[in-house]
Amino acid sequence: MSAAMQRAQAILKEVFGFDTFWPLQEKVIAHILKKKDALVVLPTGGGKSLCYQIPGMVFPGLTIVVSPLISLMKDQVDQLREYGVPALFLNSTLSAEEYRANVAQLREERVKLLYLAPEALLAPGTLALLSSLTVDCLAIDEAHCISQWGHDFRPEYRQLAAVRAAFPGAPCLALTATATPRVQEDIRQSLKIDAAGQFIGSFNRPNLFLEVAPKSEPLAQTLALLKRYPGESGIIYCATRRQVDALHATLHRKGYSVLPYHAGLAEQERRSNQERFSRDDVRIIVATIAFGMGINKPNVRFVVHYDLPGSIDNYYQEIGRAGRDGLPAHCLLLFGYGDLQKVRFFIGQKSESEQKVANILLSQLLGFAETDLCRRVPLLSYFGETAVPDRCAMCDNCQPGEEKQALVDLTVPAQMFLSCVKRTGEIFGAGHVSDVLRGSTAQKVLQFGHDTLSTYGIGTATSAKQWRHLSRQLIQKGLLLYSYDHGSLKLTPKAWEVLRGKEAFLGSIEAAPKDRDAALKQGGGEEEAYDAGLFERLRKKRKELADQANLPPYAIFHDRTLREMARFCPRTPENLAALYGIGERKLEKYGEAFLAIIGEHCRTRGIPEP
Repeated sequence: MSAAMQRAQAILKEVFGFDTFWPLQEKVIAHILKKKDALVVLPTGGGKSLCYQIPGMVFPGLTIVVSPLISLMKDQVDQLREYGVPALFLNSTLSAEEYRANVAQLREERVKLLYLAPEALLAPGTLALLSSLTVDCLAIDEAHCISQWGHDFRPEYRQLAAVRAAFPGAPCLALTATATPRVQEDIRQSLKIDAAGQFIGSFNRPNLFLEVAPKSEPLAQTLALLKRYPGESGIIYCATRRQVDALHATLHRKGYSVLPYHAGLAEQERRSNQERFSRDDVRIIVATIAFGMGINKPNVRFVVHYDLPGSIDNYYQEIGRAGRDGLPAHCLLLFGYGDLQKVRFFIGQKSESEQKVANILLSQLLGFAETDLCRRVPLLSYFGETAVPDRCAMCDNCQPGEEKQALVDLTVPAQMFLSCVKRTGEIFGAGHVSDVLRGSTAQKVLQFGHDTLSTYGIGTATSAKQWRHLSRQLIQKGLLLYSYDHGSLKLTPKAWEVLRGKEAFLGSIEAAPKDRDAALKQGGGEEEAYDAGLFERLRKKRKELADQANLPPYAIFHDRTLREMARFCPRTPENLAALYGIGERKLEKYGEAFLAIIGEHCRTRGIPEP
């Protein structure tokens, strides 16, 4: 091992409190320390930041980190300072005095990592300042923003390729968590990174439980999930500002600790709401996709998609905010065909060429939502990952110790539904067809004279929920076409084969029950075996210390660290230092306070020292 890598290994333990590098980290860091360019694709929570932070501490000069959001760079700088790493940022949130003070530190070579937005780096004044300094590395975070095929394309990112010439001695490190093979190639070509410098990790996030549920009663479904995570942090994504405001108002009325976030709010209110969420002052954020990349909060235990996201890229990016600490987290997507009309509306606002791409992305998302396979098969395949197991035990289609529900012959109810679709003129949705089958006296049924049809009232033995579930299967299996514009159903040629009795239809009349708790517990492994009471006392102390330091709680310690304290009950600084994420600086600053709580807890309960 080279001297530089020995120093990197020492920093990993002494500063960050980790014993070993995660997959690919060591290879990437060794590559960068040789002053070679690299493209790194690792999932959220996969340790991308250390790939430039550790070389930045080993190199004698400055490492520039390009970050797309001001909130994200402030959060990262705050965390680095807690570790004792000299880092700062230059952006518009600084006062003139603060800006001058930071520039003075740079000129005095007292800074190892400098965070800048792409626009700030491109500014002539910034380039002039940096030209007088020794720049040893250029790290570009969220590098998918470079690609026009990426989901967050930003023109300023495209211009970063030209900036490289200003730092000829600095290797370029491009990092992202979401990049299809096409986007990866685009990044490499734009930044002129050789194929030998490409490091692609698995996109799999094994601690995330992936669930897609039919969107029948979205509010009730969301409330049911919230009841399972009392006091935990979570994000609920909605498609529109109006939906965000309505859902936030409902949850607030029901007593939940919740705030809204969307582009219609004043900038100060958005910033305040995000900060309160990051600091655990509020537990739940209801947001549009405007609640984006600036979320570095590791203890998000659930993400709900109340509405359908626009693409797999968006979905993956948004669920990526859950479980960043490696502990189990729940990702629920409520899937209703009516939501497709909203997505189609947004797509219709784009240019013709953009619409073509967006429709392809939407089709791929539907394939994920409608699959009977393990959810990770289409999800990971989308990102070019082929070595995917058939079962993951952490999605609603793969339950531990539970095989999929056996299909039964549903030819007769399928014929009823298809016949009713035809007799009502193929211009209505599943809800109206269900009403006719169940003999409803709803105004719409009577208005169109559908109470006189031969199919009226022939399906009263089947619930409306069961008919809706059957309709989704008929769509998924290609017997019905769903009109995105009008929400209507039309028969396909395959439907006539079933109607005429030439083919049987196999399916399930109700969705199979899901043992989500068992899956999440399995996903947590031994992490779940900790004293919950002690964990809460430690969490309360962490919040107190964080408020005093004006920091988010996770900048003190992650939940995973607190859970290990509550599991192993260390009594000495040496034993405490052996836990996840406790380096020398944090042991010195916070060790005594947390050891006191653990010691008192053990004495009160008569727990002997190990």
